[in-house]
Amino acid sequence: MDLPLFLRALGAFFAIMNPFLSLPVFLSLTGSQDLKMQKKTAIRTTYYSAIMCAIIFASGTLVLRFFGINIENFRIAGGLVLLLIALGMLSGKGFGAHEGSQGEKIHQAGVEDVSFFPMTFPLVVGPGSITTIVIIRAQVKDWEDTVSVVVALAVLLISIGIVLYSAAKIGKFMSLTLRTITTRLMGMILAAISIEMITNGLKAIFPAWTLTG
Repeated sequence: MDLPLFLRALGAFFAIMNPFLSLPVFLSLTGSQDLKMQKKTAIRTTYYSAIMCAIIFASGTLVLRFFGINIENFRIAGGLVLLLIALGMLSGKGFGAHEGSQGEKIHQAGVEDVSFFPMTFPLVVGPGSITTIVIIRAQVKDWEDTVSVVVALAVLLISIGIVLYSAAKIGKFMSLTLRTITTRLMGMILAAISIEMITNGLKAIFPAWTLTG
């Protein structure tokens, strides 16, 4: 296993799919459920998220080729999307494409099973997560790289499952201040990752550019 790639992928996945950022929304959506049903919702959310991630990982680059989209162009566009999400996290305003629009939030209030919508999509596996998976998948060159990225994704999904399954207990210890600090920290990390994506994409498209100063 390629340890540097594993750590880089895990850091990127954790920044955009941080289970502790999903926790407050999960608690608010499952507040009327008993503990048994809440845990079932957590299991289903993890299951659906794993399926979506597997599909995206397996077919993401193929979809780009089908539409004739260069991976470097997608890297720049994806970096811009992630940057908007990161800025929303830093400002505390959120980002509709990742968290759901106002209309979707109103609709979700009447949804009985929230495990797929809105928990899996767009909260856990939203545009930012999809972009990150596709771009990291494009860096895979051999089976060793594949194993590294898959294990990183599996570790992240397992952590999401554990956090959501234990949501009732963890929620008691997560103050608003702690949630705010976590959101801002992940926003800063995600902003740095998005800038790196944009820079690398520009370097590949315009190799003559001197971006190092």
